[in-house]
Amino acid sequence: MPDPEQTGPEQAGPGQAGPGQTGRQRTAAADEVDRIVAAWRREAPQLDVDPLEVLSRVARLARHLDRLRRDAFAAHALETWEFDVLAALRRAGAPHELSPGQLLVQTLVTSGTMTNRVDRLVTRGLVQRRPDPADGRSVRVRLTDAGAEAVDAALADLVRAEHRMLGVLAPEERHALAALLRRVAAPFEAADETHPAPRPRT
Repeated sequence: MPDPEQTGPEQAGPGQAGPGQTGRQRTAAADEVDRIVAAWRREAPQLDVDPLEVLSRVARLARHLDRLRRDAFAAHALETWEFDVLAALRRAGAPHELSPGQLLVQTLVTSGTMTNRVDRLVTRGLVQRRPDPADGRSVRVRLTDAGAEAVDAALADLVRAEHRMLGVLAPEERHALAALLRRVAAPFEAADETHPAPRPRT
């Protein structure tokens, strides 16, 4: 008898539909969150635990995504925080440079942490500090060619991995899910803009 824990040639792995199935056709079996929610409904029937059905899955997916990101970046000798800084500079457009203050906003860390991170990236040759032409007392942080090459390659691997992660969903399902998550996140994003508080990104 085949081991149900094994994924053989005819079985679908995580994030993939089985033979002849599309993401839309495949129906997920009960998972650990279903079991947790059922247990709480049994043990604490006075509580409405419906939010767990959504947010517990979001939390679990976040852990999987964190591992996926770390693996994609490690393949290019980058840590997650290094990718975050390089990506902020890459997204800025030519000449791919930002002030330290702009990097703080982009990466949500403290000033001291950012100074240390830029120092380490300068040592690796991935960014360089340049005098700010508008203010001789300030500096700009610019992406080097090596930094651009590293972040572009890591991003390409990350996007491919994320496509596989979402492979169980049809394109219209992805768009619908993105819209729903945007609506849930909106109050928190608005609060961050109103009361910015630099904090480590998770």
